[in-house]
Amino acid sequence: MNIPSIATGEQLANALHALGVRFIMGGQSKDEALHKQPACLLDALAESDEARLRLSLIPLFLEHPEFAAHVGAVAKNLNPSARLTLQCYYSAAVWLGQKYQPCKKSLPDYFSKELNLSLTDDPEENLRTLAKRHQELSGARINWLGTYRHAARRWLLHAGQEK
Repeated sequence: MNIPSIATGEQLANALHALGVRFIMGGQSKDEALHKQPACLLDALAESDEARLRLSLIPLFLEHPEFAAHVGAVAKNLNPSARLTLQCYYSAAVWLGQKYQPCKKSLPDYFSKELNLSLTDDPEENLRTLAKRHQELSGARINWLGTYRHAARRWLLHAGQEK
């Protein structure tokens, strides 16, 4: 993978903006080449020191489900913390997509077995299960379910404005 040595927050915001993902402020430039390298972008977002950039993985997958083709290979090369972030945020996007885009083809579920999740047919229940497991695995006392919902609300707001 041709990963930039260190992608800045501005470069990541520019790449998201170029892809039509209006999740975070900034990103006014459309000339950032990083948006043309999905695996590099996923890697850089998962490894970012900024929570807002890591969280932008959810709307990125919702907006560009074709990026799912790169998620498995990228996850294998990440440090454990970034790998967990990518796996959980991708999995959240899977169930948020089922919830908010039921007529679209779903993102494939790549990580539920590895995360040891017991799934149901209810996307909301799967999100709750994921949030609990995310807390257990990360050790962070964060409201992960609220975090996933926040990402979805912001994405829905901007997706609705674009249409």
